[in-house]
Amino acid sequence: MTSPTVVVLEGDQTGQELLLEALRVLDASVIDVPLAFEHYDLSLESRRATENRIVYDAAAAMKRHRLGLKAATITPESKGDVGSPNAILRREVEGKVIVRTGRKLPRVRPVAGIHAPISVVRMAVGDAYGAKEWREGTGDAEIACRTEVIERSVCRYVSEYAFVHAAKVGARVFGGPKYTVSPIYEGMLKEEMDAAAARHPNVAYEPQLIDATYALLLSNAGDDPLVIPSLNRDGDCLSDLVMQLFGSIAGAESILLSFDDRLQPCVVMAEAPHGTAPRLFGKNIANPLAMILAAGALLSYVDDRRAANASRAIYEAALEAVHEGITTADLGGHASTTEFTDSVIERVRRKLDVWSSL
Repeated sequence: MTSPTVVVLEGDQTGQELLLEALRVLDASVIDVPLAFEHYDLSLESRRATENRIVYDAAAAMKRHRLGLKAATITPESKGDVGSPNAILRREVEGKVIVRTGRKLPRVRPVAGIHAPISVVRMAVGDAYGAKEWREGTGDAEIACRTEVIERSVCRYVSEYAFVHAAKVGARVFGGPKYTVSPIYEGMLKEEMDAAAARHPNVAYEPQLIDATYALLLSNAGDDPLVIPSLNRDGDCLSDLVMQLFGSIAGAESILLSFDDRLQPCVVMAEAPHGTAPRLFGKNIANPLAMILAAGALLSYVDDRRAANASRAIYEAALEAVHEGITTADLGGHASTTEFTDSVIERVRRKLDVWSSL
């Protein structure tokens, strides 16, 4: 049997440092899953040297091998430069859905009493991003216009995956677009949410308007896991809110998905939702937790029982280390980057060894 290949998208500054920590956790000697790795250098220097050709090559590799693990990269500010690789990657692998999950970290106080995980399942394309914009008129009569577009197929991918993910983690599908004000445009997503609910009658479904979703997240008791399907811009805003509700961005991972005709994921790219943190670069103090969780999430998409066990072991080991106070400075601890990863690796090995006996 051929080992699954993970396409490794290397990055910049602490993004690259934390990627290397996650790869330590994915070593076969740790997780007992033989993986092959194909590396692509997406650092700013490499993207400039190849005029972004390396980004296209990495995307093609992900389409071949299905799995990708990406480090954070620098986006230059000046126009005419190489820009961010993210838009190219999403377009080339035909990514349709982004899933970001916020969760309570042990010893970190959440906001508004929220405890159960919240996953935001958002469009990865269309809506306010890439919209055509223009202005007409002059002076006080000048107007700004924008033409936004969403596709029914993308609405269906978002809705279907929201219910599949909710069924997997025992969550409730919650929230939705402002379909009362925008029955034609935003109503398309609501129609697909209702259709997905009919296909998944055993999943709890509580649609809400987007403004009510924000308000209810703050007043929610937080006892039940939630999955929130959303438009692209709504989901971008919701993701930032949800991660901060748990008191830290460190416990979240981000997944980009593309789908086949059967609504099954065919490309999965995992990454941490944070940036390159240049002030922490080279100091061995950046928090690798989110990147390690991204690696654990990626394993959950490998069709192998050992990979599923390893995924769970990584999640449990990482959160147990935090529970025991082995954390980097951003979470109030004194561990270095490598010390935290060492602790996770030790726990993963121990768990898998015990589980193999059961």
